[in-house]
Amino acid sequence: MTHDPHAIQTLAQLQALFGQPGEASLKKEIDWLHPSYRALIEASPFAVLATLGPDGLDASPRGDPPGFVAVKDEKTLWMPERRGNNRIDSLRNIVADPRVALLFLIPGVGETLRVNGRARLTVDPALLARFAVEGKAPQCVIEIAIETVFFQCARAIQRSRLWAPRPDEARPDVPTPGAILSALTDAAFDGASYDRELPARQKATLY
Repeated sequence: MTHDPHAIQTLAQLQALFGQPGEASLKKEIDWLHPSYRALIEASPFAVLATLGPDGLDASPRGDPPGFVAVKDEKTLWMPERRGNNRIDSLRNIVADPRVALLFLIPGVGETLRVNGRARLTVDPALLARFAVEGKAPQCVIEIAIETVFFQCARAIQRSRLWAPRPDEARPDVPTPGAILSALTDAAFDGASYDRELPARQKATLY
């Protein structure tokens, strides 16, 4: 392997490059859900769930109306697991390794909220009933024991202009799901049919 003189390989090198964190960066991290942090979770309709398992890492989106992740108490969260494609990558990882991380986003707000903890899966009938939508219960509920929680500053959202107004029309530079599947299978997959049927299928299987 060729030696790269520019590679950062030690914590000392990394610390020298970035220096010490600011006081606010340290003060904002706590091990329980402060009311201010609870307000962010209750306003969020979208989160990214990161997990770790024998086959590696996984990060997947979770979304529902604001407050879809419920606060059981200042140390515990409940997240419903809705129907999906049945890959269950995140769930398999949680069964193997309970460590998880969550990133909550709120449309129009620059700050995000990060939660690290340990998760378990439950099919408690009372919990499933609590999270039912349109008469349909989630497949299971992910219970997360909070270990650390803190907000992330808005720079990434500001740089990306994530919440900036965008045109409603389709983006011709972004391939559709069907086009991606067709390309990955050398056109063995009927991408045009997939795209045509997708909106109705998503609507019918949202919950």
